[in-house]
Amino acid sequence: MLLCLDIGNSHIYGGIFQGEQLSFQFRYPSTNRCTSDELGLFLKTYLREMQIPIEQIAAVAYCSVVPSLDYSVRSAFVKYFSKEPFVLQAGVKTGLQIKYKNPTEVGADRIANAIAAHHLFPQKNIIIVDLGTATNFEVISANGSFLGGAIMPGLQMQMRALNEHTANLPPVRIVKTTTALGQTTTANIQAGLYYGHRGAIREILAAISLEMFPDSPPIVVGTGGFSQLFENDQLFDAIFSDLVLQGLRIAYLKNH
Repeated sequence: MLLCLDIGNSHIYGGIFQGEQLSFQFRYPSTNRCTSDELGLFLKTYLREMQIPIEQIAAVAYCSVVPSLDYSVRSAFVKYFSKEPFVLQAGVKTGLQIKYKNPTEVGADRIANAIAAHHLFPQKNIIIVDLGTATNFEVISANGSFLGGAIMPGLQMQMRALNEHTANLPPVRIVKTTTALGQTTTANIQAGLYYGHRGAIREILAAISLEMFPDSPPIVVGTGGFSQLFENDQLFDAIFSDLVLQGLRIAYLKNH
């Protein structure tokens, strides 16, 4: 079994692979800057609850966009699993050409997404829309070049900004609304978040497609926690909620 972790700004998203099958998934908050002991004990407890002997974890791997947690994550794997983790970072084999002005600036989660998408759709131009803490757009050419993308605040971040920087706007649940016209403050915020984000995604996809792929429409892949919100809005050709973990698994195999 391969244990994979995606260390994000809001959550640690984890999964356990049996071969190519992602058999278990879990999330753990990353906002509390957890120690190696807290993370290690959580992982051991999770394995026990899922009735997975720790000896069956043959390897561990992670990618991270939170440098302050890297030491804790590595220490947790070494201390509680007696394994040195594979880290998706600059210098490892990815199967991609990183056509970025400064390749070290690209988040490891974005590279993991690109690895998985290129594996799923070889010889295709691809745009990935990852709806997490931020909403990221990753652009991959048919020959496997990571070309760049776009980043905008995610839905949760937008909602919190409204709540924290105004006196009377409350936090709300982020939902797919049925009307653009809200008749309560909560409904107003929900409509603005949903329709505003949907419109921004559509506009950015159209602009990137026109700039980079005018003669060959790209495959558009949705991923991330909020991707299902737009499942029926004809934004995406496919949605893979576990894209980052699949990319991490493929990267691990390429390097071992």
